[in-house]
Amino acid sequence: MNFGARGLAAAIAFLAAGHSANAAPPAADVTVIEAEQVRAGFAKGMPLVENDAFKIHASRRETAGSAEVHLRDTDTIYVQSGSANFVTGGRVVDPKTVAPSEIRGASIEGGVARRLAPGDVFVVPNGVPHWFQAVEGPLLYYVVKVTAPGEPQ
Repeated sequence: MNFGARGLAAAIAFLAAGHSANAAPPAADVTVIEAEQVRAGFAKGMPLVENDAFKIHASRRETAGSAEVHLRDTDTIYVQSGSANFVTGGRVVDPKTVAPSEIRGASIEGGVARRLAPGDVFVVPNGVPHWFQAVEGPLLYYVVKVTAPGEPQ
């Protein structure tokens, strides 16, 4: 299944609907991300859209990453290709705040490991540690980040 730019935009509109007026709303105009821009995004791994209410990333991983905790962003991950062991929950080892509301660490202790594969959708609520522990890639995945209202922590 391939959402494509139009399906992804519709999913974003659905997810962003009803969020607090405290966050700056997305643009009133429809956002279209042409296929070539999406392909270029996956070639490098890069954000496609970012505002105060949500973000859409064309993500690419070749190796494991740092453990992460987003205090305000809920991640919805749609895997297009590749696979990975994905750990959620538990405790972040050696946590460091790297930006407002963003924590990174070396790994996770005590979490639950799951296998990500093409077609899978994972939703990681804000505040839940998560970690791409092992990657068989390249791993290409959309991430839609819906930001909870409030001030960065």
